[in-house]
Amino acid sequence: MTTTPPPWPGDPLPERELELAAADRAVDALCRTRPEGGLLVYSGVAGIGKTSVLARVRARAAERCTVRTTRADPGTTAVPFHTARALFAPDLADTDGLAALLGPHRALAGPALGLTTPGEEPADPQGVQDALVALTARAARRHRARPLVLVLDDAHWADGESLGWLAALGPRLARLPLLLVVAHRPTEHAAEESRPHLDALGTAARLRVTLRALSPEAAAGLTRRALGTGADDALGRALWDATGGSPYELAELLARLREHPLDPGADQASAVRELAATVRGHRLADRLGGLGPDAARLAWAAAVLGAGIPLRLAASLAGLSPGRQATATGELRAARVLNPGDTVDFTHPLVAGAVYDAVPRSLRTTFHGRAAWLLTAEGHSPAAAARHLLEVHPDQDPALVEQLRRAAREHLAVGAPDAARRCLERALREPPEHHLRAHVHHELGCAALLTSPADTVRHLRTALELPGLDDTLRADATFRLAQALAHNQQMREASLSVAFAAATTEPGPERLRLQAAHFMYDAFRATEDDGPGRSRRLAQLADPLAGETNAERALLTLRAFDGMLRGENHTVVAEFCERALTDGRPAPGLGWTDTVWGFEYPCLAGITYAWIDELDRAEELFGEAVRAYEISGWSGGHLAFAHMLTGAVLRRRGRLAEAESRLRESLRLADRIGTGLPVHWDAVCLLVDTLLARGRTADAQRLAEARGFGPPYPDAMILPDAPSVHGRLLLALGRTDEAVAALEAASAMAERGRHNPVWAPWRRDLAGALATRDPERARALTRRLRVDAERFGTPTALGMALGCEAALAPAGAAPALHARAVAHLEESPARDELARARVALGLATGDRDQLHRGLLLARTCGADALAEQARSALA
Repeated sequence: MTTTPPPWPGDPLPERELELAAADRAVDALCRTRPEGGLLVYSGVAGIGKTSVLARVRARAAERCTVRTTRADPGTTAVPFHTARALFAPDLADTDGLAALLGPHRALAGPALGLTTPGEEPADPQGVQDALVALTARAARRHRARPLVLVLDDAHWADGESLGWLAALGPRLARLPLLLVVAHRPTEHAAEESRPHLDALGTAARLRVTLRALSPEAAAGLTRRALGTGADDALGRALWDATGGSPYELAELLARLREHPLDPGADQASAVRELAATVRGHRLADRLGGLGPDAARLAWAAAVLGAGIPLRLAASLAGLSPGRQATATGELRAARVLNPGDTVDFTHPLVAGAVYDAVPRSLRTTFHGRAAWLLTAEGHSPAAAARHLLEVHPDQDPALVEQLRRAAREHLAVGAPDAARRCLERALREPPEHHLRAHVHHELGCAALLTSPADTVRHLRTALELPGLDDTLRADATFRLAQALAHNQQMREASLSVAFAAATTEPGPERLRLQAAHFMYDAFRATEDDGPGRSRRLAQLADPLAGETNAERALLTLRAFDGMLRGENHTVVAEFCERALTDGRPAPGLGWTDTVWGFEYPCLAGITYAWIDELDRAEELFGEAVRAYEISGWSGGHLAFAHMLTGAVLRRRGRLAEAESRLRESLRLADRIGTGLPVHWDAVCLLVDTLLARGRTADAQRLAEARGFGPPYPDAMILPDAPSVHGRLLLALGRTDEAVAALEAASAMAERGRHNPVWAPWRRDLAGALATRDPERARALTRRLRVDAERFGTPTALGMALGCEAALAPAGAAPALHARAVAHLEESPARDELARARVALGLATGDRDQLHRGLLLARTCGADALAEQARSALA
């Protein structure tokens, strides 16, 4: 038995010197005293020699490095994390070092790599990806003596989850003792969801090379090397004409010509063209016909099962006895269809593809169906068999639907929602039995929640229109529908969906859950039909509650949040928060990672505390959120939101530099999952506000322009009030007319009954803008600001109101007002506001001590422009 020989055994690869030299340089950099990692990407059409180049790269690197290699296969494109498992197989088999390799991410990376049983709850895809990146870094550090080189061939067939991991790893490679070498066909040959990942790898690569066809001169040289010096240039040219310089086809033709030389009297060009036709497309598969039915059937079964599956299973699928399998296997190896070994291993992907395409269509479907059950009988999970079920013709098979649903649950549990979606979409085409269709749509909607809000909305609406869901599932479907709508900036639709469901649900826990969601999404809307009326209805429902159930606690949380926005006395608001929490913490079932009620309720409790000057309580809650998400591996939108909230607390404290850092981290995390999400608006708004407080107006302007911060705003409330912040930005830029218009628009907060002067300080800024052009209006604004602040009662609100009044007061009255502002702000956690008040008092009275104390505090806060103002006054 023979295998396909390498095109040029033992000799340098012709016309690949530059590509291999680049790999040598990358390996040299990796093996330095201070290793430098990197990424090499080779691309080219099928048969262009990518595998030969990678084989040489592996051989050269193996002399000094630890090399891990795998080749993706069309049969495993739909198997999540298959490529990641294959690349790390030797390390994962090392039981002694496995615990250290997995590290703190065992609960996330373990199921994805097939090491531990998945949990029942869906895993966060971003968290799993981050866990694999961290695992790779640990693996690289373990192999410092012989640095780690990862080699992936045919990456266009790798599963999307593994490609996502490699794409995330790419930008970090320069800082790791790790070299990644990837080869793939042009991206148009990859699955649609894989193309962005391949493009990202190309962008991160230190070298990206497109392999070209060999020249006629190279073809002539190869011909002489393979057939002897007697082979003339005319034969080499004929071979080049027939193959277009494809290294694979050249190697195949030369191997055949060694075994069956051309008749010296034949027309060489015609004979070569005829021979070349047999090594590509359907003619390549025609070779099987001459090998007999057993060999053809075994090859077909192997092509359906895919690389790496034991040949005995292929023989079982083909219906061959052990003796007939041995004979057929020998024939396929002699014909250079299969390589030696106990598992399926075609000599080239072109061969595998041609054989698969040659399987009669009806038999291919039958083989896929039998392959799924065969793998299940062998003990493989439903997820492993699911890729075959995706290829089976719909036939109203309840067992197939159930297997696909189980596979989808397993995919979700390892952080592969796209794979789960494919299974459930296929289950719908079966279709499911009538009473189960709503359930499958519900599961499909939940599977798409993190990746496609639009698909979630479509499937959940269908589920709610169909019979089959009990009250609990209907409430859950409605709640998740509202979440998806809100995620898609459709707050009005989110509110209406839960309102309708609440009105048609019998009294009980599910109805209270829906009522709470209705109040919440109405509160989140930027433009509400009847804000004061909603607040009254919420107060009537929530005020008598003691907080004994989670439904009551949710309503009390909303009541506290609404009271904070309306500017009710802060002690009353704090009392509602206390009733909503259990010993100061979210009750079981209402925590940060609980999915039934959602993370919004503990968020609202913390936000309420942050704006009633209870910043220690807010910081405790948000710190718990960050820990909970990091421990659970929720490193997508939830963690981005937690960092944004922590940044909000730091901003409220006046720790401006720390706030800026935390808010930028929030934006970085949010950018990984998309753009235009609510967390983007919140983080950008807070960051613009923070930069203005630091006096970095140009930076704030650049950020606002780059992120599109400004009207029109989404129909979702932004943290804090976006029109107020935008108006302040315009004032800082000297665009007073535009600022006045923006701040007048912010007055809509008051029309909705929201009078918190700290959340929406538009009156303070508008009064300052109108001080000279309309002093009477400015004084009216400060009087109303003072009323709102006294009603709210926090030291921050009182100090800000008095400071605004002092700025517009006659020279004789201003010092006393500034002094009272300082006295209140000394009791406030907002250190930057105190610094501003001290500098204002020092400027009004000439008190150098106040200026000096204001200067020191401004420097501590990171309020650079304020510090410079105080320093100049002292100078």
